[in-house]
Amino acid sequence: MRMATTALGLVFLLAQQAAPVPPPAQPPFEEWLSAVRAEALTRGISEATLDGALTGLEPVPTVIQRDRSQAELVQTLDQYLAQRISKKVVQTARTMRHSHASVLQAISEKYGVPPAILISIWGLESNFGRFSGVRPTIATLATLAYDPRRATMFRNELFDALKILDSGDVEPAAMRGSWAGALGQPQFMPSSFLLYAQDFDGDGKRDIWKSTPDVFASIANYLAAHGWNKEQTWGREVRVPPALLDGLSEQAPLQTDGCLARRQMTVPLPLAAWKKLGVTTATGGTLPTAGFDASLVSGVKRHFLVYPNYHALLSYNCVNAYGLSVGLLGDRAAGPPAKAAAPARKAPVRKR
Repeated sequence: MRMATTALGLVFLLAQQAAPVPPPAQPPFEEWLSAVRAEALTRGISEATLDGALTGLEPVPTVIQRDRSQAELVQTLDQYLAQRISKKVVQTARTMRHSHASVLQAISEKYGVPPAILISIWGLESNFGRFSGVRPTIATLATLAYDPRRATMFRNELFDALKILDSGDVEPAAMRGSWAGALGQPQFMPSSFLLYAQDFDGDGKRDIWKSTPDVFASIANYLAAHGWNKEQTWGREVRVPPALLDGLSEQAPLQTDGCLARRQMTVPLPLAAWKKLGVTTATGGTLPTAGFDASLVSGVKRHFLVYPNYHALLSYNCVNAYGLSVGLLGDRAAGPPAKAAAPARKAPVRKR
């Protein structure tokens, strides 16, 4: 009887030890914000900047609602790509690449990223410059930093956003972005802005909200810093023998840093190995000869071999639907823009 009581007591003790410790209660927002201000001062952010950015600040409930209700991708990869890369989007991408050809070429020569890839990311992130976010960034980040779910990450982003204001690159009223705090046309988080944003037009400000040269150069610098190789492309659509697909479905995926996209890839193999396995180009042609490895990413009917540059695209958003959209739109954006329709000729007026 004593042994049973002792064992039961041990189980109860272990259960107590395993029980999750409830997080400490959040202080009132005003008290929390006061602590943020004090820490910002220790980080070298000026009192003037903090007065302008934090005075009267309040949490934004709709930001938390958006954070809790992010839509999941319910479409297949094939469906997503077909919808995202529509004929209209491709024509707009080609027109924009042609319109900005001069500055894109200069940026491509400096950073080694093709103009069509820059146009593709620009188009997908901001609808070709039409959208750069409408939510006040400081209030957004303060709301997410105050919320316990991802408080540490967003607290750091909040300090970085305050650094941007302190640098004078943007006025407080103009610092607007997405519900998650992503900034401007490239949709950089503040930490990425500080590391990669560029002043390509030479006006003394890294303006990713209104300066198209700064936008393109910032995207290019980001990709170059994340390993883009100007001597390679991102990947290609391929045909895969059904028997090979069945075998690959049992293979362990590429395991890495928690990136969803890389968990959905096969382990990389040399292109020559894929060729021996019967993989061809999408049109049935022979795969190119190159000295790098490739991983396979599959939808329901569409399959892609992705190269090292693809991982630079995933650094922007580590989801295959995104990375493939950028790559495919970039390929198609490299084509010529649609010719403007000739004006209709008026029928000659008959004399009577």
